[in-house]
Amino acid sequence: MNQFQPLALLAARILLAWMFLYSGFGKITNSAGAMKYMASKGMPFIEPLLWGAIVIEVIGGLMLVVGWKTRLAAWAILGFVFLTSVIFHNFWAVPAEQAYLQAIMFNKNLAIMGGLLYVAFMGPGRLSVDKA
Repeated sequence: MNQFQPLALLAARILLAWMFLYSGFGKITNSAGAMKYMASKGMPFIEPLLWGAIVIEVIGGLMLVVGWKTRLAAWAILGFVFLTSVIFHNFWAVPAEQAYLQAIMFNKNLAIMGGLLYVAFMGPGRLSVDKA
């Protein structure tokens, strides 16, 4: 293990978590907008699903940052990202003028899932509550 690996793993966890924390707090501060967007995708049970998303993003994001139950958090967020990718970034089912942007968002999420998969299997590193 090189001397910078613990810091690099901490930085990786923080960078992965940032998007989810930002998005989760955005849903809290603009829940009406988030619910409207979810409704535009034909989702049922919008309010409970919105709160579920907030819990996964905020609590899961914080768990990644501090490295507590990190593998569980990574798996939960990975499942969330997979589902949101298929539901909200379905580039194969949108009008042509939206397909390119949705394909970029879908592929970005694939890369994020790769990072989460790494954390889920390799653990958080030494600079964490888990210290795995």
